[in-house]
Amino acid sequence: MTADTTANLPQNLQAIRDRAPLIHNITNLVVTNVTANALLALGASPAMVENTDEVAELARVANALVINLGTISSSRAAAMRIGARAAVQAGKPWVMDPVAVGALGYRSRLAAELLAERPTVIRGNASEITALAAMQGGGVTAGGKGVDSTLSSAAALEEAKGLASRTGAIVVVSGAMDYVTDGKRVTGIANGHPIMTRVTGMGCTATALIAPFLAVTPDAFAAAVQATIVMGVAGDTAMEMAGGPGSFQVAFLDVLYALEGEEILAKARLT
Repeated sequence: MTADTTANLPQNLQAIRDRAPLIHNITNLVVTNVTANALLALGASPAMVENTDEVAELARVANALVINLGTISSSRAAAMRIGARAAVQAGKPWVMDPVAVGALGYRSRLAAELLAERPTVIRGNASEITALAAMQGGGVTAGGKGVDSTLSSAAALEEAKGLASRTGAIVVVSGAMDYVTDGKRVTGIANGHPIMTRVTGMGCTATALIAPFLAVTPDAFAAAVQATIVMGVAGDTAMEMAGGPGSFQVAFLDVLYALEGEEILAKARLT
């Protein structure tokens, strides 16, 4: 199963670099530059558009959409609703990052609304995924402390599987071990370095990198697995070149730009 999911990673990575898919991001203010640069380094073409007069038009023509709930305003929330609906109507894949859902009521209610638009992939930390699963199942729970998880990814795996089964989305739980599930299949990815938790926007970057893989393959499970592998391997490799969080950020972009598919597969640690 793992081999079938990852075998075409080199081809999909090359397709991203050849096609430069247009990725529409309605994201948070803290990470806009970080995720745009990561998408560019990978080979995609980011557009950071959140004007409610433009989002529907762009969502329809973009190759994939990323919605990140990190720094919500009323206007940004409206843009998310419009963008998600337009992407679905146009048959375009979209990824949701439920940042700090469960910790605050407004964003939790917004996340519940966006779930109704059936995201292709949901990626979050263990607390976010657990809270989202509880809300989607009709309950309400508090989770995390802001953007930080208070749970391990393994502790959220059953909730992730249930969320995937109920919504039809692929669910990615990030942590020391990342898990990707469609409700039945589960792939664990052990790549990534602890220093990534000391750098702003790494989780948001993991979400954003899923979108270009969705743009080049119709297999959403494979896209989520492959993007998560790339993120983790890039983190491992960047840390070999870095002395701390500052130099890590620069090294991470350089590694994303230079890594080749076969090298990524050779370094992947999967379960």
